[in-house]
Amino acid sequence: MSKNNELVDDLVAKLKRRQLVGSSAVAQATLKLLIVVISKNNWTTCNQLLNIVKSVGQRLVQANPTELAVGNIVRRVLHVIREEFREAESSAQQSSAKNQSEFHAAPLTTSSSMYNLLGETNSIPDDNVQYSSSLRSNIIQEIREIKDELENIYDSIKNQASLQIHSNEIIMTIGRSKTVEEFLKMAAVKRKFQVLVAESAPSYSGQDMAVELSKAGIETTVIPDSAVFAVMSRVNKVILGTHAVLANGGLVAISGTHMMAAAAKHHSIPVVVCTGLYKLSPLYPYDEDSFNVTFNPDSVLGFEEGDLIDKVTVTNPYYDYVSPDFVNLFITNQGGHPPSYLYRLIVENYDPNDHTFDL
Repeated sequence: MSKNNELVDDLVAKLKRRQLVGSSAVAQATLKLLIVVISKNNWTTCNQLLNIVKSVGQRLVQANPTELAVGNIVRRVLHVIREEFREAESSAQQSSAKNQSEFHAAPLTTSSSMYNLLGETNSIPDDNVQYSSSLRSNIIQEIREIKDELENIYDSIKNQASLQIHSNEIIMTIGRSKTVEEFLKMAAVKRKFQVLVAESAPSYSGQDMAVELSKAGIETTVIPDSAVFAVMSRVNKVILGTHAVLANGGLVAISGTHMMAAAAKHHSIPVVVCTGLYKLSPLYPYDEDSFNVTFNPDSVLGFEEGDLIDKVTVTNPYYDYVSPDFVNLFITNQGGHPPSYLYRLIVENYDPNDHTFDL
């Protein structure tokens, strides 16, 4: 148990110090830790295991609340645990009935999503049932499938590129997103198109994105953020990456994304968001600022501006909140979906009891 606590403390420290950042990196680290926690801890009932995972999840989320992927992965694991215990309970009851040679009506099998839609998710597996000895390995196997999904996330998304991007189109994006980068590179295998990349000041990550796309043979032009609206009328499609997708379909994305999405809506340009399902959060943006983080404003207004810096207050937010009204399509590892369909994906992947990690 002490070894598990050391692993948890280590990940908590990395999240607090922002030594581990980025949705993909924190999601994989969280999943790896939970596999160890589930396999090494002693538990015999569903409630015991849920409480163990929730307690770890609470610490990780509190360490860096803006990394929403941490909470998403914990909720996915909790959902898997509930489902496996339900299946084990059903199997145990059927086996018991068969041994007693008593007639029982066949149990009604219902998918987890149907349970959620009917509001029956409060049912927790009976802790008095004798579960199969293979339950632990079944749970870990299901979690490893989530791990495989994370590792293959880029392949699942970029394989849809040729359906979304056509020849001679002008594509606009902002900053550097690994998902968008892989998506555009795959499209360039069969299509010839041009990409305009907004530099995303003051981080200027768009310049790095332009370099990588150019290496792949894609005609790429870097534009300042201030030129986005001016050139938007020439664009055929806007393709964005995102840090997180909220339950209402809104985005938590790199600063400048809201401006680009608003300009696209003004010119009636379709906005496509490339994202893995692990970024989909069941949380709602009641307070948009709670999902943001501010960085050192020195890159915006340095101390050398001595006379001016005493007269102004400068903030350097890293993220923007983008309303779902600005998004036309989400390209995920399970296909393309409009923002209105996200509620269904949340129902299928998360249990309503796990939206908060209350013990």
